[in-house]
Amino acid sequence: MTTEPPYLRIAGEIRRRIESGELAPGDPVPSTRGITQEWGVAMATATKALGALNQEGLVRAVPGVGTVVAESGRERATTPARQLSREHIVRTAIELVDAEGLAALSMRRIATEFGTSTMALYRHVPSKGELVRLMAEAVFGSGPTGPRPAGWRPHLEREARWLWKQYARHPWLARSMAGLTRPMASPNAMLYTERVLAALAGLGLTPEQMLHVHLTILGYAQGIAMAVELESQARQDSGMTAEEWMTSMESRMDAIQATAAYPVLSTFFGTDDFELELGTLFEFGLARVLDGVEGMVEGARGASD
Repeated sequence: MTTEPPYLRIAGEIRRRIESGELAPGDPVPSTRGITQEWGVAMATATKALGALNQEGLVRAVPGVGTVVAESGRERATTPARQLSREHIVRTAIELVDAEGLAALSMRRIATEFGTSTMALYRHVPSKGELVRLMAEAVFGSGPTGPRPAGWRPHLEREARWLWKQYARHPWLARSMAGLTRPMASPNAMLYTERVLAALAGLGLTPEQMLHVHLTILGYAQGIAMAVELESQARQDSGMTAEEWMTSMESRMDAIQATAAYPVLSTFFGTDDFELELGTLFEFGLARVLDGVEGMVEGARGASD
């Protein structure tokens, strides 16, 4: 007689709660930590249980919320169809990818969201690649509000922070815009570039230096933002928050620390004084980048005196 694996037994119980209505669409399901506490299993088993439910389409990961019960196909069918237009297609695609990542995007998936055929979508958007370009264009459509700050550095800080905010809100955006040497033909993204270059105009920098400053800030923001997407994907794949994952790694970290092979690094283990937060890391690096730009600006001004 074959014994059912524990993760399937747990998935079956959560499935029963969903099918009985005990857990409704949008309700959070037990987290990996919650599963380990309720069923007394290892974190890996809890992760497999949530993974099995995700493969069945019963749950989905929502960044900043956790794993929730997915809307059923029957409920989607009873939802009034939205008007099919390029604007609505792009907006729906952004909502989908914000929640599930760029890998979830396909023309067929978007057609399903509208209750229509894939061919109907192609009348408005010719390809998935064009859809991603339009999504990025829509995000870049609104820039910072308010008057332009006085001084080149506050101006660059505002633009860089606005860019970081878009990347944090839309984790897929950094990867879709990552080709520094092959930028997309995006008028709205070019407006961002124009604002950055305007902040550097009249400082005595060469055109090449101005472009390099722009691309350095852009590349730096994209690099940190990639970690946002990776964390979002890791949470969706594992069902664990960053804190839950760190908890699952404690025994391994303790074993590494015990070897005394890392005398400096080991002093950071077990301390509550440091907690990595990507926004704080971004601000730290941005200040260092702009410190370097300031030195270059001062050098250009000194050369012109």
